[in-house]
Amino acid sequence: MSQRFSYGGQAVIEGVMMRGRHSLAIAVRRSDGVVLHEENLTPWAQRYPILGWPLVRGSVALIEAMVMGVRSLSFSAGQFAEEEEAELTTKDMVFTIGFAFLLTVGLFIALPAYVLRFVQAGIKSNVLLNIVEGLIKIGFFLLYIIGISFMEDIRRVFEYHGAEHKTINCYEAGEPLMVENVARYTTVHRRCGTNFMLIVFFTSVFVFSFFGRPPFLQRVLLHLALLPLVAGLSYELVRLAGRPNPPFWVEILAAPGLLLQKLTTREPDSCQIEVAIEALQTVLRKDKTMIPAIGGTQSHTVH
Repeated sequence: MSQRFSYGGQAVIEGVMMRGRHSLAIAVRRSDGVVLHEENLTPWAQRYPILGWPLVRGSVALIEAMVMGVRSLSFSAGQFAEEEEAELTTKDMVFTIGFAFLLTVGLFIALPAYVLRFVQAGIKSNVLLNIVEGLIKIGFFLLYIIGISFMEDIRRVFEYHGAEHKTINCYEAGEPLMVENVARYTTVHRRCGTNFMLIVFFTSVFVFSFFGRPPFLQRVLLHLALLPLVAGLSYELVRLAGRPNPPFWVEILAAPGLLLQKLTTREPDSCQIEVAIEALQTVLRKDKTMIPAIGGTQSHTVH
């Protein structure tokens, strides 16, 4: 285990998913206890080393995280559905990911480019024009986050998001994973996906400044074509921001994302923290960083 590994995960419905070196674990709290699901993982970059190259690995990690995220949400939703077969099929998953991608393109690429048509005549500088477009994207993103935060189920997810961050922060500080220790830590974390999204917006301003001011359709297609590059650059910046004592300019770039996490996380209660601890300890056991490893891919209830 000589190579440093960054543990992390995401909030799901009434639970938390954590990803380790060799596995992921999903812990979901039901009325009868905490349901724990484990899966062995083989990262795509481990199967195909070229996918682990700098700039390439950003897009790969994003797609891989999206697939795992949808599967994890499907599992958690299935714990509260009446039907026995509540989890998504492969066809359902492809449709869900495709719909999420189209929604993202529509809200954060096509719509901002369309709005830009009404102001670009009065902006002579291409750099300033792209800054305005970036601000429009961030504005839509903020409205989206604020809008969904009024939903009760989303607020619960935000609380588990906070529990996930607190647990990772406690682990990275080297403290034992106990509720009272975890509770003291912040709900903010530099490697959060919220931070990644804002850095994507900032990076896109820089990248697209080199391409003038194409018309609407070309602008949208250009954004799509350059998305892997933007994602790759943003991923490297987030990795750099997540290191101890990152460069000062990276801290400045990451600061807005840290502030935005005040919207996408909430203070969790002790029961929610317990769930996050259970998920993280499971992948840590698998990675042999705490206690002897446990084997297999399984789901069971912890009472």
